[in-house]
Amino acid sequence: MAQLASREGAADNQNIGDLLKIPDGSLSDVGKDVKGILTGFGSPTTSDAASGNLPDLGSSDCNADKCCVWQHVAADLMPTFRDDNGCTDPARAAIRLGFHDAAGWSLNTGDLGGADGSIVLAPEEIGRPLNKGLEEIVSQMKTWFDKYKDHGAGMADLIQFAANTATVACPGGPRIKTFVGRKDSSVAAPDGLLPDPKDPADKLIELFGNKTITAPGLAALVGAHTASRQRFFDTSRVNAPQDTTPNVWDVDFYRQTLAGAPAEVVTFPSDTVLSKDPRSAPAFQAFANNAPLWGGAYAKQYLRLSLLGVFNINDLTDCSKALPAGTGVKR
Repeated sequence: MAQLASREGAADNQNIGDLLKIPDGSLSDVGKDVKGILTGFGSPTTSDAASGNLPDLGSSDCNADKCCVWQHVAADLMPTFRDDNGCTDPARAAIRLGFHDAAGWSLNTGDLGGADGSIVLAPEEIGRPLNKGLEEIVSQMKTWFDKYKDHGAGMADLIQFAANTATVACPGGPRIKTFVGRKDSSVAAPDGLLPDPKDPADKLIELFGNKTITAPGLAALVGAHTASRQRFFDTSRVNAPQDTTPNVWDVDFYRQTLAGAPAEVVTFPSDTVLSKDPRSAPAFQAFANNAPLWGGAYAKQYLRLSLLGVFNINDLTDCSKALPAGTGVKR
């Protein structure tokens, strides 16, 4: 990814949030880990797993471990996010919700917007056209939040934890390092910061550049369309997927976008233009032939996205161990 980023002249290692101002000597273990990942020297994925028996929710043993509640959340979410075929419609929606909450931030918005839970907590946001289709998962998120908020779960963290859990629920999905402790906000994120499936490449690349995400990084992120089904872009083809294997996390999206999608697939114009633009096309081509390369690139870029607008990264807690185990893709 560093080679891909250098081709378009943009750095893929920008620091974000409070990590911009904290000297290395004052960084916590989490701060060091996140900074290392963002600057290209650490792994964005995890093999950490909880061990032993899970204490009862609300017990003194559970309360003593900030990650215990998240193990309960994961156990609650997984039956909704995975079935015998792979990841489900609620999982797709949870991934999209994580994107849309975090992406409501740019270098020009300061501490307003980003991964702060406002897509659920600020009613104005769900009414915006580009958030159409997220109403059901927002309602479900409120239900889960009501269940776990008294045990230390915040809405911003719940949204991002659910997105990462949903990614794992898709066979082949990476276990992305997952941190908790974000600050919730009921103030709506500024409008106009989300991508439109009809946007041209220049607009998309500028939009994400202002979120510290390069064109190759954007190419990695849109690969989440491997698990996507559209409902509102083309209402004559409700639930049409964006590749032929929407229940698994694979690189068919890249292959089929580059080659011309089969008849049952709806390709967003935004994905087509990114697959052809010289700033992002090399990444599309590289990912199409290398699933591990894409998995690592996606994990790094999504971790970055999930921390946009978060200005207490140094104080977060690593709860990656609470994520469910992943599964491989079976062919």
